[in-house]
Amino acid sequence: MEKKTIEEIKEIYDLELERVIKTIKKEKPKNVLLQFPEGMKPYSQVICREIEKNTKASCFIWLGDCFGGCDIPMEVEHLGIDLIIQFGHSPWNFRTDNPKVIKD
Repeated sequence: MEKKTIEEIKEIYDLELERVIKTIKKEKPKNVLLQFPEGMKPYSQVICREIEKNTKASCFIWLGDCFGGCDIPMEVEHLGIDLIIQFGHSPWNFRTDNPKVIKD
């Protein structure tokens, strides 16, 4: 797969990166975990770099399986993750008080 720029990736997917960056700046997490469905994983490093370039957060990419918004890895509790950002193909339609999930 050829490397794509963040601009090329944004033409393919509606990443809502402005919303992600705004949320990270507001919440001020130190460590952010990014989760992607299989089809988006090839672009994960470019997306991670874009987020780090525009925030003070360190991004980590979860390369394990992710089957949707309710699939939060149990291991993150022990990794010092402050915020989880899940990129996907469908909107999250549920309200939650979980501070590690970006929601409307």
